[in-house]
Amino acid sequence: QVQLVESGGGSVQPGGSLRLSCAASGRISRVNNMAWSRRAPGKQRELVATITTSGSPDYADSVRGRFTISRGDNVENMVSLQMKSLKPEDTAVYYCHGSILTFSNGSRDFWGQGTQVTVSS
Repeated sequence: QVQLVESGGGSVQPGGSLRLSCAASGRISRVNNMAWSRRAPGKQRELVATITTSGSPDYADSVRGRFTISRGDNVENMVSLQMKSLKPEDTAVYYCHGSILTFSNGSRDFWGQGTQVTVSS
């Protein structure tokens, strides 16, 4: 079994910062491309940021310049999302997801359970 567990969500005032982390555990051979998506109330899910196995990031226009995705330098199988200059429209449930090569079932897409981020004054 493979699990993705997010942490670091919470409430912050506009202009504030939060750091989300996602830890992958289980029978993992290799963690491939990873990403963060979000779903705001009443809106469709939005892909926020992606990162390749080599560490190349990409961002949605709505967060470019404010969010930074990274892979764990000293911690295996971890992906983080540093969020700065947060706006009320960043309020959403944030999900970590990606492609993971498992020892028993090949490569599959896995999703975390989500973590709430609320930006409000």
